[in-house]
Amino acid sequence: MFLRSQNKSEMVSSGGALPGRTLPLKTASSHFLSGRLLKSDVPEGFQEAMFGMGCFWGVERMFWKLEGVWLSMVGYAAGYTPNATYDEVCSGQTGHNEVVRVIFDPTILDYDGLLKVFWEGHDPTQGMQQGNDRGTQYRSGIYTYSLQQEQAAKVSGEVFTPELQSAGFGVITTEILPVPTFYYAEDYHQQYLAKNPRGYCGIGGTGVSCPIGLIRS
Repeated sequence: MFLRSQNKSEMVSSGGALPGRTLPLKTASSHFLSGRLLKSDVPEGFQEAMFGMGCFWGVERMFWKLEGVWLSMVGYAAGYTPNATYDEVCSGQTGHNEVVRVIFDPTILDYDGLLKVFWEGHDPTQGMQQGNDRGTQYRSGIYTYSLQQEQAAKVSGEVFTPELQSAGFGVITTEILPVPTFYYAEDYHQQYLAKNPRGYCGIGGTGVSCPIGLIRS
């Protein structure tokens, strides 16, 4: 498919987005590390979370390492194009963000603990980029599954703001939205850095500590 020229740092409109496709992309059947089915139902008592922090290869690795994260997966969300391919997302013509979806046990790791990893794991002040990666697919985003998550996300941003400003950083540009449709990324993207330990990872935090969240022991 021929992809039209697009300023990758500006969000495409719904009318200007690529049409996509009806059928989902082929993805991995199971998690490369745990062996759990990638499309497993959420176990009773567990919860979901979704974040965009830049290139999803490095972001997923941050989360799969956490005790209490039961399953992790990467995909595309918060755009317009159904079942977009990676190349289409990279074109800037889908509106999608690269995201990581996690299923976690809140008795081991609570949502504030995930938010702490989110805020400290990237620079949420960079707008439509993360490090050297530029484009709308690399924007900072928290996609919430409940009113409680939305409130926690907003409060955490408020308490982190003065810490960032004291360290010389700018205004937080993170979008906080109700969880959009999640489209699984292609097979090779899932747990990419476990399959390719020396692969690219452009994720880096600010070095500023976010004063929220406790991982329960």
